[in-house]
Amino acid sequence: MHYATIKYCDIADGVGARTALFVSGCRNRCPGCFNEVAWDFDYGEEFDEATADAIVESLQPTYVAGLSLLGGDPMEPENQSALVGLAERVRDEVPGKSIWCYTGYCYEDLLPGKRRWVDGVTDRFLDSLDILVDGPWVSYRHDITLRFRGSSNQRIIDMRRTRETGAVVLWKDERVYSTHSM
Repeated sequence: MHYATIKYCDIADGVGARTALFVSGCRNRCPGCFNEVAWDFDYGEEFDEATADAIVESLQPTYVAGLSLLGGDPMEPENQSALVGLAERVRDEVPGKSIWCYTGYCYEDLLPGKRRWVDGVTDRFLDSLDILVDGPWVSYRHDITLRFRGSSNQRIIDMRRTRETGAVVLWKDERVYSTHSM
């Protein structure tokens, strides 16, 4: 697997300060994609053990809330196979950090028997996630007021509850909005 970039202390791709890994490779090719350069599976640097070590190390400070996986698309079969080990390692070595994953595929397309499901990989990967932001970016549904997603068709899925219940459970944003004037 290759990756396009790593952003440390990213605050746009999940709750709190996060490490964001942008993987390379995407077959969705959404028109208007903000990261078109990462469609190419060979773009950027090769993801290796040293890269994984640096990511895990970046998650150690208490002010870092977790890891966000973006792309390209982390749910391309080739990327899932590389990322499942990283996600499980984060769970083991830095417990309490959340893992968010952004994909242009719908959750239902990642289930057994579907095109994006990889035997022995996808279930483990999905089980390691706290949040899955799913669905393609759609330009006519673009909405800058949405938190942590770009278009209104995309869902923010609470993966723990979804996997427990077997039905998609949407994440509830617990952000408190101030109502006082300055």
